[in-house]
Amino acid sequence: MALDPAYLDYPRRAEGYDHDLYPWSAIRDRSPIVWPEGKSVAVWLCVSLEWFPITPSDTPFRAPGHMATAYPDFRHYTAREYGTRVGFYRLLDAFKKAGVNASIATNGAIAERYPNIIADILADGHEIIAHSTDMNGTIATGLAEADERALIAQSLASIEAAGAPRPTGWLSIARSQSWNTPALLKEAGFDYACDWVNDELPYAFNNGLINLPLNHELSDRQIITVQQQSADSYTRQMEDAFDYLSGEAASHGGRMLPLHITPYIMALPYRIAAFEALLGRLAARPEAWFATGAQITTAWKAQQ
Repeated sequence: MALDPAYLDYPRRAEGYDHDLYPWSAIRDRSPIVWPEGKSVAVWLCVSLEWFPITPSDTPFRAPGHMATAYPDFRHYTAREYGTRVGFYRLLDAFKKAGVNASIATNGAIAERYPNIIADILADGHEIIAHSTDMNGTIATGLAEADERALIAQSLASIEAAGAPRPTGWLSIARSQSWNTPALLKEAGFDYACDWVNDELPYAFNNGLINLPLNHELSDRQIITVQQQSADSYTRQMEDAFDYLSGEAASHGGRMLPLHITPYIMALPYRIAAFEALLGRLAARPEAWFATGAQITTAWKAQQ
């Protein structure tokens, strides 16, 4: 039986992808990037600072790490709350000890409930990234455009009401977007988003929004919680990644290593020492430039 010719008529067929959000390109075909002071690897610390309602809404889907057992699920709820009561302050101490700054992806509900945490983030010179309203504030196609626009606006309003500058970066829950998200983020005044993981350097959408890739495979949630590996294994993998990127940068220009951290995962007492030691070793590397998302995107944009 012959194949119907119409089967091969695919209107979205194009180089790389089936959308027109941004042009496709291979990383080695681009002009080399040079980070400030001649550094070759931008190390980007991104912390997900999350507030989980005790009952998930599941609209349009349940966020990773949300409540799991019959409600009220106090076991998971209080484990997540450990991140704000204990774990996050251990991370702040670790950053201060290493002399580095981070981007803190913050739910609006954190700003509403714990404005003292926002003050402590700002006092230490860290950047705040908008991270939706709370962990029920998920985005996917099917969410009405007006509702998504309102969710984005509310997350910004909550953070600003706590005394923080208006965030220029956005991280969706589970890195999930709808077809409308890039346009809505640009409309809201964001410079960059961290949801698309298909690169190791920033790149621009056609509407001017910058994507700053936050590699899921390098996150503590994936390596420690999903793959059930130790903190020592995590730190070894991050150093292996740094070594490889540093070697690659010698011939192909600057590279970026994102470290995506979760307070209730990495900051437990039997893991935090390994993480502190990792920061110390990386901060001592002459190739390393620890930078916030805004600093990285600004340096990248200046070279385009």
